[in-house]
Amino acid sequence: MSEKVQALELEIEVKNQRFAPIVELIVGLKIIIIAYFAYLLYQGIQDNAIQFDSTFFLFMLAGFFAQLVDGALGMAYGVSCTTLLLSLGISPKLASASVHTSEIFTTGVSGLSHIRFNNLDKKLFFSIVFTGVVGAALGAYILSDVLDGGIIKPYISVYLLLLGGYLIFKAFRPKTNKTPKTKYTPLLALFGGFIDAIGGGWGPIVTSNLLSQGHNPRKTIGTVNTAEFFVTYFATIVFIFVLGVQHLDIVLGLVLGGMLAAPIGAYVASKVNPKALLILVGALVMVTSSWTIINTLIK
Repeated sequence: MSEKVQALELEIEVKNQRFAPIVELIVGLKIIIIAYFAYLLYQGIQDNAIQFDSTFFLFMLAGFFAQLVDGALGMAYGVSCTTLLLSLGISPKLASASVHTSEIFTTGVSGLSHIRFNNLDKKLFFSIVFTGVVGAALGAYILSDVLDGGIIKPYISVYLLLLGGYLIFKAFRPKTNKTPKTKYTPLLALFGGFIDAIGGGWGPIVTSNLLSQGHNPRKTIGTVNTAEFFVTYFATIVFIFVLGVQHLDIVLGLVLGGMLAAPIGAYVASKVNPKALLILVGALVMVTSSWTIINTLIK
């Protein structure tokens, strides 16, 4: 028995060594962004640029709920968070920039954890990460520098409304066993990265489509979550380059709320029916998006 355990541990260690460059890159990029935002946070506190008022706690609440959902479902952080921020009156470009920045602090840890537990399909990873990054960078640039936030906001809300409906549809859709297809995977990642930068949806779009094509659930979720770190990282770089850092208080609120929700999300994942939670999230996204659309039409 002990020999089998040792052989299994050796196999995992060998596989982890194959992913060592990915691990080192994730850690290196995280150190850079953490140091940068630690400096900005210090400057913001020194200059009294961060206001710990009721709005800040609403940002924390948005981060708490979004991370609770993501911890239980493994997706929908961006969709939930973007929808809630838009309902609080945040512009689409600042909402997306804040969500992607806050995701850097969570997706990196998630990716490293998936690599540690051998949940990464290297071939699938490289087929989605490059085009996903390109799509996210392009979407971030268009949202922040080309499109007017006031004009695009209702359209993003319509997209989120449809995505909320898709989540509910996904909850009721019967599972099927299909042979995995990888022919259009890079294009799927390109589209998923682009849409994610505009309003969220990397997980629901990429993970859901890959699972519907018959890919292994454990490997698919682990691979898509690991690739998401790079997608959010480079989208954030574009947002910072074009917009600067105007959203430090939003990011801090989302990160703190997410940290509080992380252990609760893991508990919920083990206790609550994922189907019921998916329906709840879809319904909430549809209601809040509809509210934003109605308010836009009234104005």
